[in-house]
Amino acid sequence: QQYLYVADLARKDKRVLRKKYQIYFWNIATIAVFYALPVIQLVITYQTVVNVTGNQDICYYNFLCAHPLGNLSAFNNILSNLGYILLGLLFLLIILQREINYNRALMRNDTHALECGIPKHFGLFYAMGTALMMEGLLSACYHVCPNYTNFQFDTSFMYMIAGLCMLKLYQKRHPDINASAYSAYACLAIVIFFSVVGVVFGKGNTAFWIVFSVIHITATLLLSTQLYYMGRWKLDSGILRRIVHVLYTDCVRQCSGPMYVDRMVLLVMGNIINWSLAAYGLIVRPNDFASYLLAIGICNLLLYFAFYIIMKLRSGERIQLIPLLCIICTSVVWGFALFFFFQGLSTWQKTPAESREHNRDCILLDFFDDHDIWHFLSSIAMFGSFLVGAGGAAALACRPRPRPLPTARLPQVLLTLDDDLDCVQRDKIYVF
Repeated sequence: QQYLYVADLARKDKRVLRKKYQIYFWNIATIAVFYALPVIQLVITYQTVVNVTGNQDICYYNFLCAHPLGNLSAFNNILSNLGYILLGLLFLLIILQREINYNRALMRNDTHALECGIPKHFGLFYAMGTALMMEGLLSACYHVCPNYTNFQFDTSFMYMIAGLCMLKLYQKRHPDINASAYSAYACLAIVIFFSVVGVVFGKGNTAFWIVFSVIHITATLLLSTQLYYMGRWKLDSGILRRIVHVLYTDCVRQCSGPMYVDRMVLLVMGNIINWSLAAYGLIVRPNDFASYLLAIGICNLLLYFAFYIIMKLRSGERIQLIPLLCIICTSVVWGFALFFFFQGLSTWQKTPAESREHNRDCILLDFFDDHDIWHFLSSIAMFGSFLVGAGGAAALACRPRPRPLPTARLPQVLLTLDDDLDCVQRDKIYVF
């Protein structure tokens, strides 16, 4: 069996790749500006209507813990989103420091930085930090006047975060063949388009759910093929002919098993889960389409993360103690965050009167409610999840120096899945 190594997929000019991945940041910055401006205008209009008309049924607040400030009816729900913005900014500063240290190592022609470990590219990390900040801003906008029509604002950049995290995991082992920023954001735009269509037309519309389920299953099969063949296939007019040929030669003519058994098992599990989600949507047709779509994105992110961990261990690599502790702690924080998320203090899936029956008093400092605690904990959990993928500079971690640089402490702070590879030649690191 012929193995593919990271060195085989890390041959392109580093300057070209740096510009390619920097486009991710500039594109998401542009998207953020032009997406946020009309959202802010709309929610201000909602709040103005509430203040002028006095109609409290327009916005679904937790009225038992709604602290107004100026024209804002529930300032506490807005303020609690500050954690996303601050932690996103902190993540950007951490990545900036890491990039500076890595560039210094390259300027010294350090062989470990040039030839060892997973290739370092930072554009996607900057995009992830920006997306985390925008999630805080748009979540704050949603909580100016929570209702069914603007809930999509609260989830839009969650789709972005899930997609960027999957792209970053894929980029680690496929630095030369990762999707371009234009195609990646085009796919995310299609997801947001379906989110809008689902919110407007999804309620009880069988035709919409059939079309969406077919697209969901088709996308799952295409992504499975991409992962199984490690990016060594092309989507063109001859793809159906090649699929039929492979099925005939491998399954009918020779009756041979799959070439990559472990990958096949994991991808079959992933397809089962995605097909189950598609069947659930088609049968139940949930009213909250935005949350359903977000659940699909999160499930696939977790599946790919599990795939990455399992394949890493199957390849003879290991997870060091600090990244392992970070994963465990982040998982615990996510568990507590989800507990507070599912408290359901209000719901626009019911009438305003029925929603008020779910309202509860403040539980923290007589100012914040359960949903505010969700904001605090989920921002910390997302920041911790990002740090798992943000590794230290290999050149500063591999070999001792007579007089260590101050930045040599950096790898002890930044947590990464692939710290164990920082001193391994790239022609010995498996691609999966």
